[in-house]
Parts: sequence; C-alpha cells; structure tokens
Amino acid sequence: MSYNVSPVGFVRACFKEKFAIPRQPQLAPAARGVLELVAPFDSGEAVQGLEQVSHVWLLFLFHQALEDKPRLKVRPPRLGGNTSMGVFATRATHRPNGIGQSVVKLDKVEPGRLWISGIDLLDGTPVLDIKPYVPYADIIDGATNSIASSAPQLIPVQWLKTALQQAQGHAQRLDEPLVALIEQCLAQDPRPAYQTPGPEREYGAQFWDVDVRWHYPQAGMICVLEVIPAK
Repeated sequence: MSYNVSPVGFVRACFKEKFAIPRQPQLAPAARGVLELVAPFDSGEAVQGLEQVSHVWLLFLFHQALEDKPRLKVRPPRLGGNTSMGVFATRATHRPNGIGQSVVKLDKVEPGRLWISGIDLLDGTPVLDIKPYVPYADIIDGATNSIASSAPQLIPVQWLKTALQQAQGHAQRLDEPLVALIEQCLAQDPRPAYQTPGPEREYGAQFWDVDVRWHYPQAGMICVLEVIPAK
C-alpha cells in the first residue's frame, strides 16, 4: 500500500549546500530561517495558537537524498563514515521515504510564515508537517543512546583579521548573526571524520549569500580565511 503526501511549506534557510550543516538541530543556535507555508496552510487559522509554543517538531523530506532503492545499512558520519549500521539505528539522510525530523526554536509566528532558529535544514527543504514540542512528553528522563551519547566535541575556530572584518560587514548587511553562525558550524568540524588534511588544503561552504573558506593550520584547530560574496 502506498500513500501520497504533499508539503505544507518550504524552508528558506541560511544553509545553501549540505556541507557544514550541523548534523543535529540546536547545535548552532545562530542558524536561522523562515518556513514559508503554502495554501491552504498560509492563512492565520493554521498557525493560531503557535504563539504559545517555544519549539516545534518539523517533519521534512531530505529532498537532495531521495533514492528509489531503500538502503538497509548506512555509514553514519558520526562513526567516521567507515562503519555501517542498520538504517533504523541512525539518523542518516538516506532513509526509507526520505523523511527527517528536527526540533527547532520558534522565534516568531506570522500568517503564512514561521521564523525558526537552531535549524539543520537545507534551503528549499519541503516540510510535511509541524507539531508543537511538548516538554512533559518529549523529554524522557533516563533515555540512552550509546551510539550518540553526547554532542560532538568542539574545536577552536580562529580568524584571519581580514576574514573577520568581511564577516562582520556581511552580518550587518544581512542583519544576521553571521560570525556566530560560522563559528558554531565550523567548531563541529564538518569534514568527514576519516579525513586528516594538511594545512594547505582549504574547505568551503556557502552561508546565506556568502562563501566561507577555511583550513586546518594544525590538528584540532580551524582558521577562517575569507568570507566573500557567493559566485
């Protein structure tokens, strides 16, 4: 038996590509976006009461990772990308039906728009449903997960003086906490865990409409090299 689902809206987000997106929500509080609802959910009636809620669950599609053939085992990035596990033991993007879930902070509610932060969602992500976060039911005392028992260990982020000045200028233009966003995302070390690049190798990702480039001057340290308009 098959079912058809349709998005209730689409996310306009700070992340324009998959690389450097936090691997879970809430790890980068400065990561912000807007969920733009589509008809008939773009009226005030559909969001009435959400102003009383601080966080919401979003059920969404990994729209850039949809596959015709389901995977039974995946290689989670958290385990270095070299260890396979059953798909249902992970939150990998390659999933049956391509469905993901994230709990995000609800900053503002408008008819047709929800302003959200702490997101781990790619720009253009289709959202299938929105559910209010209910603390007494969603917080489970004593819950365990030995695969992912704690948040990723953060590494220091340094800046070239010119790169920091560039980021501050773009932050003012965008009216977004761009410096904090870059630091929070890069501190989680977005590269695959099996890579140990030399200081000459540079990495890059787009946040909002700027390209950010960085490298690893030494093990366990990141240095931001430049923040320039995206091409």
